[in-house]
Amino acid sequence: MHTSTLEHSPLGHATAGSDHYDPALLFPIARTETRAGLDLPQAPYGSDIWNAYELSWLNAKGKPIVAMGRFTVSADSPNLIESKSLKLYLNSFNEERFEFPDIARQRMFTDLSRACGKPVHVEILSVRPAFELSCTPLRGTCIDDQDIDFEPVDAPAPDSLTHSQPAPFVRETLVSELLKSNCPVTGQPDWASLQIRYAGARIDHAGLLRYIVSLRRCREFHELCVEKIYGEIMARCAPDELLVYARYTRRGGLDINPWRANFQPDEVGQTRTLRQ
Repeated sequence: MHTSTLEHSPLGHATAGSDHYDPALLFPIARTETRAGLDLPQAPYGSDIWNAYELSWLNAKGKPIVAMGRFTVSADSPNLIESKSLKLYLNSFNEERFEFPDIARQRMFTDLSRACGKPVHVEILSVRPAFELSCTPLRGTCIDDQDIDFEPVDAPAPDSLTHSQPAPFVRETLVSELLKSNCPVTGQPDWASLQIRYAGARIDHAGLLRYIVSLRRCREFHELCVEKIYGEIMARCAPDELLVYARYTRRGGLDINPWRANFQPDEVGQTRTLRQ
């Protein structure tokens, strides 16, 4: 297993996979490295929810099994896992034989937990029930119809985050489909639906949308992008409660769905959006 810095990761490089099970393909990246320079309030609660749609191995007789995987990584784990390395690792199961699915699940639990430095919750889902899951948008009031003027900027614009006038205390859940960030290595676009749940002085919806749109040229990992949004809202608007949740569009058979909050929510929805 690699333990180097981001420039040594398989991301952005031609990389050969493996035709046999190989946990050394996993590439952990220290969260301290990705968070370097992020001088913002950190969320005490959160996780990164990965869905793997291209998961397969062989049963004891050599017959292919296909499944869907869900991996939940705590936001306070020492490491995150680079996404291309996770795909290569999961592909290394394709020709491996397991008598029972739980053996494969336990193998993934051991390897992913070791890579992240903290136990990772691993679920193996049958594709038949999974295919029956409907796609629904994130719950909340969509703010994308705000009539805003905007000029492209090279860096996020947190000055747009202000309270409304007047600013009564509210509890509301806001949603935007306009979040776009970019891979910090390849520059390729990452698209997401964004949900913001908060309690506090009312946040100006137009200003919030301007801030979200200002991230279009931001080059960050999914996880750090959500942490940046959480930190900027907390620093500028100081809500009593805040949860930021992004469901990113699937890439290479994987989608990543980070959430960060200053409270422990009863639940964080797992329903796929249409773009996933």
